[in-house]
Amino acid sequence: MLNVNPDIVRFIIDKAHEFQAKEDVVIPDPPDSPSEDWALQVLADQEGDLTYQELASTIDDLEPDQQIDLVGLMWLGRGDYEADDWEEVRQTAANEHNDRTA
Repeated sequence: MLNVNPDIVRFIIDKAHEFQAKEDVVIPDPPDSPSEDWALQVLADQEGDLTYQELASTIDDLEPDQQIDLVGLMWLGRGDYEADDWEEVRQTAANEHNDRTA
């Protein structure tokens, strides 16, 4: 059972897609592996973007258990775990939870 409302998850996904679609960062050398793609996001100007602010605010407003589920769903969605591993995913997300979820 999820602690986060599926409508909120859909909203976050939609906002993340909207924000990502606005990005126009050109990196001459693509990363060697998918785990290095986080650096591309760091290079983008995010602070003043209203979509980014709305997305971050929505995530920050979630209760910690909801943020933990959201992170777990993200890990499942990108293929880090299988759906059958949900308890392990959630425990790992809980262990790694911090104030920078957004």
